[in-house]
Amino acid sequence: MHNMAIALHKKGFAVTGSDDEIFDPAKTRLEKYGLLPENPGWFPEKITDDLDAIILGMHAREDNPELIKARELGLRIYSFPEYLYEATKDKTRVVIGGSHGKTTITAMIMHVLNYLKIDHDYMVGAQLEGFETMVKISDAPIAIFEGDEYLSSPIDRRPKFHLYKPNIALLSGIAWDHINVFPTFEIYVDQFRQFINLIEKDGSLVYFEQDENLQMLAKEAKGVKSISYGTPDFFIKDFVTYLKRNNQETPLMVFGEHNLQNIMGAMNVCKQLGIEENKFFEAISQFKGASKRLQLLEKNECTSIFLDFAHSPSKLMATTKAVKEQFHRRTLVACMELHTFSSLNEDFLSQYKGTMDAAEVAYVYFNPHTLEHKKMKEITIDQVAKAFSHKNMVVFNDSEKLVNTLKSTDWKNKNLLLMSSGNFSGIKFGEFARELICK
Repeated sequence: MHNMAIALHKKGFAVTGSDDEIFDPAKTRLEKYGLLPENPGWFPEKITDDLDAIILGMHAREDNPELIKARELGLRIYSFPEYLYEATKDKTRVVIGGSHGKTTITAMIMHVLNYLKIDHDYMVGAQLEGFETMVKISDAPIAIFEGDEYLSSPIDRRPKFHLYKPNIALLSGIAWDHINVFPTFEIYVDQFRQFINLIEKDGSLVYFEQDENLQMLAKEAKGVKSISYGTPDFFIKDFVTYLKRNNQETPLMVFGEHNLQNIMGAMNVCKQLGIEENKFFEAISQFKGASKRLQLLEKNECTSIFLDFAHSPSKLMATTKAVKEQFHRRTLVACMELHTFSSLNEDFLSQYKGTMDAAEVAYVYFNPHTLEHKKMKEITIDQVAKAFSHKNMVVFNDSEKLVNTLKSTDWKNKNLLLMSSGNFSGIKFGEFARELICK
């Protein structure tokens, strides 16, 4: 939301906003542009009939006093994705969806366009090198959106990606998530079916061909051009991954089979935008990745420490496997936090079986207070260990004990992979990685 505020401010709109709490980096960035509210909280008296529109964040409550006032006045109220569509409805819209990889694929496409100096609007779920904000709305003819399947707002229960109506769509894969909203896998899959049905007439669907559910949905699709992609040939030499294509070997700054698949998906989208393959690969060889997506925190000659947003079973498995294959001679210590609603749900835990098997040592952490805050049923250390069924796993529910275990580890010829959508109850990742490396 703060990125949207900055984007609209840059476009010349008068923007105001409110929240009960504002933390960094949002606080500092809003302050830089003179957009930080004077006081936290809700002020319905500031909602007047001379406002053009209200943009409602997902985490506002339906009984929010400012929202109530806006509805009483009959003001136009947009959800975040609804406004993005409104601002880009006359552009070529590219929407990247899927249960995993969508941030990275969106970032890859944005990087290529930026490298080739092709102006575009965008919305992406991570901070990227070379881009000041995560949202841009301008007069550019192309808009690239990360298409999240979660709900749009407290008064609009449609998945966000249903509102974008893409001209070019990509789906990277389907692996059950958000069980609090989609209680069965069939209901979850149907959200992607509906997304495909919302592609504009004569539009394109790019999809990962090794996903059986996407194969099924692509066959069902009517009135769109379907383009499949898979895993390219590659090899690893001296900790660098090389992609092989058309007798060319392209060294990459990212690694992992899933990222190679992401590259092929991004390439097919870029081809639909008129970008030649050789230009794409020239640009993608310079792509360093997105924040918290296999992000290298620190390294020395015998240890590398990575941070990844992985929290769902499919992401966990792909990320763990990628690091182990890239550094197969080093012992891998994989450390994961159960933090989301799905991951902390006792009925969903069984989905994690075998997901960290590529790591020689596996640590899983959860905070009992997170369960209390989310008003969820308690889970136990034994339940978690049984669900993952890793032969060398330790489960922690005390962050300090986990930190002390990592600090006491001899990291020679070992890599550490930290995976969470949170911060392990207070770890400052950069400082922590430097402390481990400098031992």
